Amino acid sequence: MFDDDELLFSERPEWSDVTPLEQYENLNPLAPIFYTDEYKDATNYLRAIVKSGEKTKRVLELTENIIKQNPAHYSAWQYRYETFITLLFPSSPPKPSKALATNPMVIAELALMDELAVRFLKTYQVWHHRRLLVALTRQPRRELGFIKKSLEADAKNYHTWSYRQWTLAFFGGAGGGGGVAVESSDENDIDFEVGEDLWAGELDFVDAMLAQDIRNNSAWHHRFFVVWGCGVREGELDRERISKRELIFVKQHISFAPNNPSAWNYLRGILRHTSTPFSSVAAFAEPYTSSKESISRDNIVDLDNPRPGEGAELPCSEALEFMADVHEAKTTEEGVNSAVEIWKNLATEHDTMRKKYWEHRIRSAHRSLNTATNAA
Repeated sequence: MFDDDELLFSERPEWSDVTPLEQYENLNPLAPIFYTDEYKDATNYLRAIVKSGEKTKRVLELTENIIKQNPAHYSAWQYRYETFITLLFPSSPPKPSKALATNPMVIAELALMDELAVRFLKTYQVWHHRRLLVALTRQPRRELGFIKKSLEADAKNYHTWSYRQWTLAFFGGAGGGGGVAVESSDENDIDFEVGEDLWAGELDFVDAMLAQDIRNNSAWHHRFFVVWGCGVREGELDRERISKRELIFVKQHISFAPNNPSAWNYLRGILRHTSTPFSSVAAFAEPYTSSKESISRDNIVDLDNPRPGEGAELPCSEALEFMADVHEAKTTEEGVNSAVEIWKNLATEHDTMRKKYWEHRIRSAHRSLNTATNAA
């Protein structure tokens, strides 16, 4: 990340007034870290700057240099933000305002973050710094567009999805009529974005992401966040209707790709969130536990219980696990024995990679049954 033609800070006349402060190490360190000369030079100057408390424009240059060499350098990020705020608000406390979005200094910082967030997608310090900036500028719509573009580089990146959820929750509110208003004596400094507007297209966005990759676990997680995990918005007050809609949605996607753990986890999430017994969808899951040859084919379309598609690999281990949980929940000897038989099949044939886990489930179920029997 370092330009070979770029001078070290120790070679730059404008830094001659600073005495670099080297990192303290014993004379014979047990495991010395072999930094590059460029990185050691820059961090030596950062330690000197932090010690003196200097917060000037050249500090932004220094911290940018360090961050591009090591984007996970938390101290460089922290001091950069403190310097940025000092320069932006030299004589008053920081005050969020959408007017800041036109400030040249802010524009430059956001442009740098656009570059670094794509280059260092999996470095959380980049996204944290971006949050701090956007909390000041109050421009969430720009962020949703940027996030969509960022996901083109990595559609499953945890940090990107987490940042999208923060943006929606912080600016859109957790329920109907949410939003963040900034108090100010100047009406032009107030940026209030109604939560409904920010949330309006989220399900369509998730649908598009799942259409690209039905196994995108991050997209499934985001759908749960939007529908169940962040309040109830206008138009979705009838939760029974929403529950039915989501059940139909996830069942259809399971029928497209039965061996997709993300969809089965979403199904479990709906049932647990709404306190609905797993047995209520046993009629849907049961056909996915059978061999392909045993499933009858006809022209009947059942949206509540769609059958596996023609190309489905059956039996489906996720469906077998689901049905085992249905049987175990009966808390009867017959139910536990039925669950144990399924777990044995999973351990020996359908999911041998998790053999130890299924054996654990078998032992736990027997212990629970014995405990219940002795108690009775």
